[in-house]
This record gives sequence, C-alpha cells and structure tokens, in this order.
Amino acid sequence: MVDGVLVLVDAYEGVMPQTKFVVKKMLALGKKPIVVINKIDKPSAEPDRVVDEMFDLFADMGATDDQQDFPIIYAAARDGIAKMDMADEDGNFECIFETIIESVPEPEGDAANPLQSQVFTLDYDNYVGKIGISRIFNGTVRKGDNVMLAKADGEMVKGKISKLIGFLGLNRMEIDQAEAGDIVAFAGMETVDVGDTIADANNPVALDPMHIEEPTLTVVFAVNDSPLAGQEGKHVTSNKLKDRLEAEMRTNVAMKLEVVGEGKFKVSGRGELQITVLAENMRREDYEFSISRPEVIVKEIEGVKCEPFEHLVIDVPEDLSGGVIERLGKRKAEMKSMLPMGSGFQRIEFEIPARALIGFRGQFLTDTKGEGVMNHSFLEFRPYSGGVDSRSYGALVSMTDGETLAFSLFGIQDRGVLYIGVQTKVYEGMIIGEHSRQNDLVVNPIKGKAQSNVRSSGADEAIKLVPPRDMSLERALEWIEDDELLEVTPKNIRIRKKYLTENERKRHSRGSKKD
Repeated sequence: MVDGVLVLVDAYEGVMPQTKFVVKKMLALGKKPIVVINKIDKPSAEPDRVVDEMFDLFADMGATDDQQDFPIIYAAARDGIAKMDMADEDGNFECIFETIIESVPEPEGDAANPLQSQVFTLDYDNYVGKIGISRIFNGTVRKGDNVMLAKADGEMVKGKISKLIGFLGLNRMEIDQAEAGDIVAFAGMETVDVGDTIADANNPVALDPMHIEEPTLTVVFAVNDSPLAGQEGKHVTSNKLKDRLEAEMRTNVAMKLEVVGEGKFKVSGRGELQITVLAENMRREDYEFSISRPEVIVKEIEGVKCEPFEHLVIDVPEDLSGGVIERLGKRKAEMKSMLPMGSGFQRIEFEIPARALIGFRGQFLTDTKGEGVMNHSFLEFRPYSGGVDSRSYGALVSMTDGETLAFSLFGIQDRGVLYIGVQTKVYEGMIIGEHSRQNDLVVNPIKGKAQSNVRSSGADEAIKLVPPRDMSLERALEWIEDDELLEVTPKNIRIRKKYLTENERKRHSRGSKKD
C-alpha cells in the first residue's frame, strides 16, 4: 500500500517492541525507511545510541545493504525542529519533506492499463453503507463505473462505483475520477473486505490477497444481569448489544464476533487494549453490559497445541529489577537481554506466553512503585507452556445489598485494599476490594454502628478511611479471574462474581473439582 516509510524512534527510549514489529513488516515488503529520531530536546536524549540500536535491529532482521543505508533525521516535533545532523543548527521540517521527495520512489503503475485497486481498510456510512478505502495500482476509475470485485477466495462479484471520495490532507472530498497512484474511498459494494481487488469489468485481474493478523485473545460480552442492571445505561438489551458489535465488525477487520448463547457474544481481538478500547467506546455511547476474563486463543499446529507468545520489554529501576525478574520467571517468561539505560534504570527483554501477561500490569506497577514501564507486542505461536501463576490475592465480596457505610468499611479496610468508597450501592456477590490473603472473604459493607441508651464512657474512635483504589476499565479487566465478571455501565465499573450467592459459588466450585 505504501511506497516509503518513516520510522519514528524516541531519542531516549530507543527501539521498543512496537518498533521491532513495524520494522519487521516494512523489511518484509522490501521498503527502504527514513529514520526520524524524535525528542532530541530531552535532557536524557541519547540519539547516537538510538541510531546504533536501529542499525543493530536492521542487521538482526536481515535487512539488505540498501535498506541499512537509510537517511537519518533528528527532530523535536513539538517545537517544529528538524535537521540532518546533530551538529547542524536547528531547522524546520523542510529537510523532512525534501528527504521524502528524494528517497521515496514515485508510484508504479500506468493509468492506461486495466483497473487494479486493492482495499486496505474499511469505513461505514449510514447512508451509502460499506466504504472501501483502497490504493489504485493500475488504470483509472470514475464515479458510476461498472467494476468487478475480486474476493480473496477467488469469487468474482459485479458492482458499481456509486460514490468516489478523494483525500486532501486529512479532509475527504467527492471526486469524479482517480488514476494509478491515488488513494480513494468508494461505495457501492456491500460485500467488500480488506484485501479484495477492484478490477476492470471486462478484464478482471486480481492482485495478491493481503494477510491479516489473526486474533490472539477472546472475551465474552453479555447482557448485564446484576441486581443494579438497567439503572444507568440506555442500551441494555441483547439486540442492541449485538447490533453494536456487528457494526464494529464491519470496519474493524482485526476483530471477530461469534454468538455463543442467549445474550452472549464472543469477541476476538489482538490484545486487551483493543478490546478495552471497544468496551470504553460502547460505555460512552450509553451501553450497559458485562465482560468476562480475557482468554488466549489456543491453536493446533501440525498436531501440537500452541499458544501466542509476546515480546516484552520493561524499563525498571535497577534496585527493583530482581523482584520483577522473579515474578516473571514464575509466569514462564524467558529473559533475552538486560541493558543499563542510565539514570538508574535497566531495560530487560523477555519472551513470555500472552496469557501470563493477563493481570501482570497492575502487579508490575506495584512492584516498581509506579516507576516501571512495560511494552509488549505479538511474537508468534509456540507450543503450550503449561500452567502459569495467576492473581496472588483473593477478593472481598459483599454478602448483602444496600449502600456502604463508613463504620463498616473502617473495619473491612484492615483486611485488604478497598475499590469503593462510602455511600456506594452494592449487592450480594459484588467485589468491593482485594483481600490481603489468597482466599475470598465475604464481608458486610453496609453494617452501621449499633445504637443503645447507655452513655459511652469515652469519645468514639475517629473513623479514618484509606482512599479506595481507582479501578479503570483496563486495570479491572486484567484483575478479574475466571469466576468473576466486569459490569460496565456509563457511570460505573463494578467487579462481581459470576454466581452471586455464596451457596451458588460453593456448589459450582464442588462441581468444577469433580470435573
């Protein structure tokens, strides 16, 4: 889809997992990059070290001599500064534009050839339906043309360009004609998908189909059935939930949807962040629903059970790295390198099963006192690595319905960390905090102080509550276990047990032990 690539790298952080991911894709396409070292104005910036890291990365990934001979631009984008050498005076972005013109080849293809245009992303409009955004490799296309849609499986579908849209910067505008080298959006074909070819109706020649990365993680979206269901959201029924998820699938090619039961929908994506973004968008659109714990997608490759592995990079203070390494070791992580970063920090790289990262971020921030930084990206599928450590602590579970009182929370806070404050609505089976031990503890958060006619001999003890821990959507999704759910509403994020009453939980735990 592209003729050239700008690789943007931080002048202090250097090569990160996402850098390796995009460089790998770029080299596979045979493109030569322009490397931009950004944020050179940072006091801790080390642009020379970062340039060396980029050369090493290209060499490790088998780049050709031509690809390794890349131009380097030093920039501080926030201040509009760019220059070709650190010794030069600060300049503007002209050198970037000149380098693009010099280094990036002109689009190949001929406007006189039969039409060939490949779709690389999708959009949707309520009036014109599905919109395919594509690059024209050969030929010319006009509004109203009859074309042939060549599907990835070889099927040919006749269609007509009902609307043709061009791009001018970030703006879109309707156009009547486009030719080889242009990027355009078109409407008129509801069956269009990423990788399909829009070809000449009389001489259809399909381009090689694009490979789309498979999802690695699944969660189950379901109708909210808690005692507080329907009180805060506008869209609460299974039909509304299904329509919204199907609308997402029309344009988000990296996700898949499967109906798994009445009011339950399995959504597969490439990671927790992608699924969390979808859930947060739905929450802001006044949807109310529940989400299960994320699970990795396990595949069978050549008769071997395989799971996704991630490349994990962490930056941690040197004096705290030992505890982090030990914790990751229990999660089946394999350390690949350890480098000093200066300023008392170390960069450590691991290869780790994707499921071992579920629930790790919160513990990592605690272990590093909030100073640690972690990044990870998909590596490959490898043979299943066995069981890994999960959450170390149990949950504080409410035993009754009502509103929390300070007197009760004051006694409970010694048993762990609270997730809710005073005068918060709770119900039986709702999780109000994290227990300080491994087992779950059932508590009563609505109990008030008993009143009597007897005068107290001394002053009442002052009630001082520790501020509750703020659980964001992403953090809560990482924290929950298999027997728990996340209740998401426009106003609140609650954590609950799948089975609300204690008797139900005991009955199902006995059943699972027998299985």
